[in-house]
Amino acid sequence: MPKSDERSIKAPHRLAFAALLTGTTALAFGAWLVRLADTGPVAAAFWRMALAVPFLLLLARAVGQPLRWPGRTLFIAIAAAAFFFAADLAAWHLSIRLTKLGNATLFGNVSSFAFAAWGLWLVRRWPSPMQALALLLAATGSVLLMAQSAELSAANLRGDLLALLAGVLYGVYLILVERARATVEPLPLLVLASSIGAICLLPAALAMGERVMPHNWTPLIALALLSQVVGQGLLVFAIGELSPVVVGLALLTQPAIAAAIGWSVYGERLGWRDWTGAAAIGVALLLVRLRPAPAEPT
Repeated sequence: MPKSDERSIKAPHRLAFAALLTGTTALAFGAWLVRLADTGPVAAAFWRMALAVPFLLLLARAVGQPLRWPGRTLFIAIAAAAFFFAADLAAWHLSIRLTKLGNATLFGNVSSFAFAAWGLWLVRRWPSPMQALALLLAATGSVLLMAQSAELSAANLRGDLLALLAGVLYGVYLILVERARATVEPLPLLVLASSIGAICLLPAALAMGERVMPHNWTPLIALALLSQVVGQGLLVFAIGELSPVVVGLALLTQPAIAAAIGWSVYGERLGWRDWTGAAAIGVALLLVRLRPAPAEPT
């Protein structure tokens, strides 16, 4: 039975949706922490993964999810997911330094719609009217949130293209993780993916001549704990419990949280577009969580 069919029959964990929203909130701090890091952008991605591995191993042992050899076929699938995730981080971290933060966030979120579309393709159906409305509201909300900070121009083109590439790569990573979660528990999967991803990123950072060793470890440790341990840990858990449509829409909360970070840290003003966009995403999440009432017996 396909994973999506199993999920529709088996009730998700009661904390799955709360875990998903907590994870996406933690992930939203990533762009800010990358800007604070005093290493190169690809090196920051390496440290995000490498520093997270010991914490993930301790957590896996504490909750009874020991690391085991998953078998050659599954290991290849996890390694492929790790490669796409590493490539996504490298492209997105580079884009953060080359374009406006709003552009990087907006174009990077193409993965949310790609993953939601994947979920609909799995069940071989068009979105229901409720799902279609939720997707439309979420897309509108994301654009409104980034309207003031996003700016299309030739100066931002390289960064914008890298952010768009990152979104596509992240979408592939999410799909591969969704497949692997059918048989692998979340923390062992993330330990393997983080380890392999770090192995991929360090040579890339060195080949690009980036500064790898930081003077200030605080942003990198925070990046590893918030984005990789908490953010990815809860996201990978939720992917095994909730439908890709719900996960994809929840990932779109990140622009709203990024706008709140900009307001609190940099004093960026939040206008009516920001509030309307955040409200639209909130309504979209409520809509996608509503289950249709069962049909009356005839």
